[in-house]
Amino acid sequence: MQKTLGNSTILTEITQLNRLLEIPVAMDNPRVLVIIPAYNEEASIKGVVNDVRANHPSADILVIDDGSSDKTFDRAAAAGAVTLKLPYNLGIGATVQTGFKYALKHNYDIAVQVDGDGQHPAVEIQKLVSVITSGKADLAVGSRFLGQGNYKPSVARGIGITIFSNIVSYIVGARFTDTTSGFRATGKNAIKFLAENYPDDYPEVEALVVLSRRGFKITEVPVTMSERTGGTSSITAGKSVYYMAKVMLAIFIDLLRKVN
Repeated sequence: MQKTLGNSTILTEITQLNRLLEIPVAMDNPRVLVIIPAYNEEASIKGVVNDVRANHPSADILVIDDGSSDKTFDRAAAAGAVTLKLPYNLGIGATVQTGFKYALKHNYDIAVQVDGDGQHPAVEIQKLVSVITSGKADLAVGSRFLGQGNYKPSVARGIGITIFSNIVSYIVGARFTDTTSGFRATGKNAIKFLAENYPDDYPEVEALVVLSRRGFKITEVPVTMSERTGGTSSITAGKSVYYMAKVMLAIFIDLLRKVN
């Protein structure tokens, strides 16, 4: 029996086919941009910039100050990074998306996201970049739970990470261990997509679902991470519950949307 397809179904299948045809390819001498979102990280930002420059000297460094009330902007600029300051605190989603827009505008091949609190050792950046340059994936996510290091999250954070990892793994049909990791490298095709379609709040988990549903290839890479070198986390115990609820709602809404 012949199956009749509606116009929307045909368009969706064509879109997915086109996405799959944009296979990540190996590249030599890529232009790499390290994006460092920062909010009130005056105590650590200089050290983060210096660490990136020492371990990945060929990369350009962009610090995006998310409306900090301290000297984050001044210390990042003094350390030699290209520094942008948002007019007020917009949140991590808008901050990182600003970085992707900058990467797209300036034609970078790879964008690496590194936290401004010192938790992501720059010596690990090349592991993520190598996955993209080899053509193995569009997005490489650094995972704390693949056998390297001795990272031990708090009980509440550990429960949240486990729940999100199980949900994302089920949705995308592949195993993920560290869906909340903000230590990531993104290839050119994904940069172009995320510059226009990055989730707004607490985006790390939702971005995995969004990218996977649109045919981008994602892989995790074992990395070590450190404790923050200064400042305090913006995610408190009370905010963790709100965070979990909001992320799960965002994922559910995204699943209801048509892929386009």
